[in-house]
Amino acid sequence: MDQNIAIEAFAALAQDSRMSIYRMLVREGPRGFPVGEISQRLDIVPSTLSGHLAILKRAGLLKSTRHQREIHYTANVETMNNLVGFMLADCCNGQVEHCKEILYLLEGAPVA
Repeated sequence: MDQNIAIEAFAALAQDSRMSIYRMLVREGPRGFPVGEISQRLDIVPSTLSGHLAILKRAGLLKSTRHQREIHYTANVETMNNLVGFMLADCCNGQVEHCKEILYLLEGAPVA
């Protein structure tokens, strides 16, 4: 991942409503939500929500699909995986024994 892309993703998430949108969509998984439901669940007016969704999508953090008249949004987990990988690529200068907590989170394995 390019550093400028990472900065854009972090900037997109550095706002309360956008962070809430992204986290809600991550919890929902691949099914996602239509715009109206996102608006309702997070109590964000549609005109404001539209701007937030556009910023997150431009940063590559969301995917959208049209279902008849509705647009459904899902979290683009691949982008987040790439972002985390970018941030941790040089973790502890290759000395993995210093990164046990991070590896635990990434692998879901117990820390030895």
